[in-house]
Amino acid sequence: MLRIGCHLSIAGGFLGMGRDALAIGANTFQFFTRNPRGGKARDLDQADLDAFLALAGENGLGPLLAHAPYTLNPCSADAQTRSFALETMRDDLRRMERLPGNLYNFHPGSHVGQGVEAGIALIVEQLNAVLTPDLRTTVLLETMAGKGSEVGREFGEIRRILDGVVLQEKMGVCLDTCHLHDAGYDVAGDLDGVLEEFDRTIGLDRLRAVHLNDSMNPRGSRKDRHARIGHGQLGVEAIARVINHPALRRLPFVLETPNELPGYAGEIALLRGLYRP
Repeated sequence: MLRIGCHLSIAGGFLGMGRDALAIGANTFQFFTRNPRGGKARDLDQADLDAFLALAGENGLGPLLAHAPYTLNPCSADAQTRSFALETMRDDLRRMERLPGNLYNFHPGSHVGQGVEAGIALIVEQLNAVLTPDLRTTVLLETMAGKGSEVGREFGEIRRILDGVVLQEKMGVCLDTCHLHDAGYDVAGDLDGVLEEFDRTIGLDRLRAVHLNDSMNPRGSRKDRHARIGHGQLGVEAIARVINHPALRRLPFVLETPNELPGYAGEIALLRGLYRP
């Protein structure tokens, strides 16, 4: 069964997101843990969580993919920015324990002129500070497009982060099809080759989720501009190969395309029609 959903607004609570997901034909979804530009997270409502968990259990909804705010930068050159990243991630993971067994995705960050290796060392330092043996959430490093001084454009950079983490069983990777394409990987023309390189460098067993996005820009542009499915440089056929690939087809897919709910419903229906059972 295709496990697919999209990014949803948490404004209506978890029960609201669950109802929205079911209304558009989704059986998984992603949400921001707090305002994507940072700030304090809203208080969790236990009644809302309980009602959502009941709805999710009845309808086979999940896993959930929580997304850290964009302002989280654990490898910043600024100590105050790194401190914000540390406390935000620690708080997010504490809150995710109220919804155990799900996924927490974050952008590795930008080294801002310090160099990739210095950036990797700082990311590793933060992960080792926040991961605990009893954590029931899997933390995902997202593959990045390479915009500016982003860390995570190359598979080798993701691997070096993972190698430095002590509790490696708490970690995984989220592939983003737009980011891979914009970083220079030939998702449209040689998906097998891309995944073989991922397996050699990181290991396919590390993959936990896929962000399913078309791209507005040519391969290797390092721009990170998402497009609706079939309206970008990747195209519908390439995305269909992604959702049907033997190494990927059982993973949760999350759309982050520039859409409102009706647009997401259309993309989900399109992709369900292209999925081979």
